[in-house]
Amino acid sequence: MPLLPSLPDPAHLKDLYARFPQNVRPLMEYTDGLLRSEGELSVGERELIATYVSALNACTFCAGAHRAYAEVFGIDGDLIDALIADFDSAPVDDKLRPVLAYAAKLNTLPSRMVQADAQAVYDAGWSEAALYEAVQVCALFNMMNRIIEGTGINFDYAQAPEGHPAAGSRPEEQADSYAKFGAMVEAMVKG
Repeated sequence: MPLLPSLPDPAHLKDLYARFPQNVRPLMEYTDGLLRSEGELSVGERELIATYVSALNACTFCAGAHRAYAEVFGIDGDLIDALIADFDSAPVDDKLRPVLAYAAKLNTLPSRMVQADAQAVYDAGWSEAALYEAVQVCALFNMMNRIIEGTGINFDYAQAPEGHPAAGSRPEEQADSYAKFGAMVEAMVKG
């Protein structure tokens, strides 16, 4: 049930942003820049981190939304399920495993990050830029998960996967998906 009485039930993020449109555009521009631009990590890997962090935070809305994007950008759904069920036994690529371990620890124990955590990422062949991308994705989704959970957004893509804008699409159609989402919200507000 939404925690803000002005939201419908079920409430979607677009409902919240249409009600409170301030700062949506810069947030969506940042999100597009972080998740869709060229980077050391692939778009699919960044979306996988978003999905994983959201699942660790039990944010079903974000986990479902970003799972759909991760799959569009080449991440296998079975891998996502295995990762969420048991990190240690999930068939994660050896190069990506320390990045996901770093994100998981940063998500739950940020004050306990140590040089060895970063060194494991570097030893796997990643650069500082890749690690910083992972840190930013983790940070963004901690913020987004709290916005979702703090306002009671309760739309669940697991119940309606065909309702996701990425359903049946190709990666090139999702190149600026967050900016498009922001524009859709602006159109709703102008209504």
